Parts: sequence; C-alpha cells; structure tokens
Amino acid sequence: MGIFAKIKKAWFDTIVWETIDDEFYDELEDSLIMADLGATVAHDAVKKLRDVVYQKSIQRGDDVKQALREILIEKLNVGDTALDLSTKPSVVLVIGVNGVGKTTSIGKIAHRLKGEGKRVLLCAADTFRAAAADQLEIWANRAECEIVRSVEGADPGAVLFDSLAAAKARGVDVVLCDTAGRLHNKVNLMNELSKLRKIIDRELPDAAKETLLVLDATTGQNGLQQAKVFRETAGLTGIILTKLDGTAKGGICVAIAQELGVPVKYVGLGEGIDDLQPFNAEEYVKALI
Repeated sequence: MGIFAKIKKAWFDTIVWETIDDEFYDELEDSLIMADLGATVAHDAVKKLRDVVYQKSIQRGDDVKQALREILIEKLNVGDTALDLSTKPSVVLVIGVNGVGKTTSIGKIAHRLKGEGKRVLLCAADTFRAAAADQLEIWANRAECEIVRSVEGADPGAVLFDSLAAAKARGVDVVLCDTAGRLHNKVNLMNELSKLRKIIDRELPDAAKETLLVLDATTGQNGLQQAKVFRETAGLTGIILTKLDGTAKGGICVAIAQELGVPVKYVGLGEGIDDLQPFNAEEYVKALI
C-alpha cells in the first residue's frame, strides 16, 4: 500500500466477493456510495464491472477485486498528477474553503520542493484571516523558504503583485500563493479569487501555472460542488486531498476526476511535514479495495 498504509482497511470487509450475483453488485454499489464516490460514479463503476465479469467469465473473488481496481484507476487517470513547474518562475495558486488545510499544505509542498533543490517563495495573500501570514511565515521558516507578506487587511492582489515581482528579481523557481478561505457560494470572495488569477496571467503570461483546490476528505459529496464552482471561477489543474489518515474514504476524488477531469496531485496523510505525498492512483485504489 505504500503511502496509503495509514488508510483504514475495513470499508469493504462485509462484502462476500466469492458470490457474484445481483445482491453482490447491489451491496458493492452501496459500499462505493458510502465511500463517497457518489451515486452516479458508483453506478457506472458497478455497471462496467458487471460487463467485465461477464465478458471474461470471472469467478474468483480476487479477480473481481482486481477488475474493480482497474476500473477505478482508469477513472482517476485523467491528467498529470505532477506539478507543472516547467518555467522559472512557476506559480502555484492554492485555494479552498476555510479549515481544509491550505496553509499547512503549502508549507509541506514548499518543504518538498526545497528538498528537490528549488528556490521557493511563499506569497501570503490570505490577508483576511487573523494571523494567517504569521502561520505561513512559520512554515516558510520550517521549509527554509522566502516569504512576501503584508499587514492584516491589505489588498491580496497587491501582495501577489509584490510576490511575483520579487520572484522575477530574485530568480525564484516556484511561487506558492496562499489565499483566504472562501465559501464557494460567496460571490464577492470568488470574484476576488478571479482577480488574483488575472494578476498572475498579466504579470507572468508565459509562466507555468497551477491552481490547486484543497479539499478535506471528510467533506464527501459537497467537495464535488466546491470543485465545480472553484473551477468556473479560477480554473483548476489539480486537487489536494487532506485528512485521508482518518475515517474518510476520499472517494470524492474519483467523482471529481470523472465528472470534471481534474486529477488529484497530493494527499494529506498526517500532521508531519513529510505527510503530504504525491498521489498515486494504483496505491490509493489498492488501499481502498
């Protein structure tokens, strides 16, 4: 299971995999829905499994499991799970609702990139939440990275502009931009997010750009709605799925991949600085099934 060794394993233990009948398929579909894949994706996965089992005359439970794994892996493989950092500087905009772990995830990504020999600058564009810049600065110190920040209540666009200017002047490889947590149904806050994306496009038109949505794995199907709205406002290139070390199944990432074509790029499996890991679809599905 590799990096997913912390994931709880008991989600499908009640299913009798050796008895392949209508009751088995119904129970499996219910289990997939409970794992947060959602009704549409779960139904489609089970339908495809029925077809594969029939076409290949599969009878052994282990072979049924493997067939289901391959179906889910295919649903997850919708794009490159690695960050596009092909230009100098490259920009990673990190977005999401309050409390999902944006700032922490940025600090952990900074630590990983620093370990790969990249010069990283953190942009404290969350000027709304009290002490948000202080928290990001703590992570900057841990990761031994530079940071550009301002006072609480400052214009986030101005902080981003200063950060991009500093990145160009200092020869920075990657800018990681923190943003204020915002509910996906708050129009004014979403418009501000769109403004930040426009500043990046204007100041670094040819730069490689990533927009990562941080989702709490315990959110369930609400995460899909969040992803839809954030994609419309700021564009999405990837998902960071946090808190997978608890009871959450994280199946929402399958639904997002299938319905929106957005890949998971990182998963959070704990509080440690090394516990944010690149996503691997095969390892994840093996841990799930």
